[in-house]
Amino acid sequence: MKNFTERIGHLLKASVLDVSVAGTQHGYLHLYATLEDGRRAFAKAAGGGEDLGAAFAAEAHGLRWLAEAGAVPVPDVLGFDDGMIVLSLLPPGGPTPESAYRFGADLALLHAAGAETFGAPWPGFIASLPLDNTPGTEWPSWYAERRLVPYLRRASDADLLSAADVRLVETVAARLAELAGPAEPPARIHGDCWSGNVLWPRGRGALIDPAAHGGHRETDLAMLALFGAPHLDRILRGYAGAAPLAGGWRARVPLHQLHPLLVHVCLFGASYAARLRTAARAALTA
Repeated sequence: MKNFTERIGHLLKASVLDVSVAGTQHGYLHLYATLEDGRRAFAKAAGGGEDLGAAFAAEAHGLRWLAEAGAVPVPDVLGFDDGMIVLSLLPPGGPTPESAYRFGADLALLHAAGAETFGAPWPGFIASLPLDNTPGTEWPSWYAERRLVPYLRRASDADLLSAADVRLVETVAARLAELAGPAEPPARIHGDCWSGNVLWPRGRGALIDPAAHGGHRETDLAMLALFGAPHLDRILRGYAGAAPLAGGWRARVPLHQLHPLLVHVCLFGASYAARLRTAARAALTA
């Protein structure tokens, strides 16, 4: 741990008393650090000495951009370099129906902060995969070109999807203009808003591990539904109370779930192909 202790101390320009391993995920080593001034920090480090500077930079830019909205709490970025990012450690807590309702309202405020374009001015990452944030002005074509096609090609090249599955998703991509619903301006979204990236420090919903960019606000809500966020019905009520959604949004949930499902196919294999297939069919028949 000496090396990590020295690196965290150097980044924070502070004395570090203790560093411990919290686990690993997507090739990142997770660490807890205790600083001499009593603060606790969380760090992600390159587990095998890889140069993950672009990924850490994307996380730092995303967290700071989300924080600018003053809507949903996020960790403070204490420092980062090519091999590590260090964040403030959020205090513990758990969800309640009341805090879920507030989180929904806070998320609506975050989205309303908006973005200049779809995409972002920094190269993105989602988990350990590059995320193309090239700006765009029309969401349907941007979503097809920047979120569906690159991961569909990656999955196809790795023989993780059948030819029929590839054609099915290609059909969705080709018809996005008619499937996307009413046009909306770019929202300031988290971009990887599954339940594991929502923490509840002191009972208030907070966000970690963003793939932040200007996107469609229905994307974050679809991600919350994909793996079952706690008290999802209360989150949605809180959101709708602050910013009503366009008609037909529930039927478009599978459309917005296609990107994260493609990411899961690329990261975890063909076991997610069936869910991808089901979502694509639902998107086409909504």
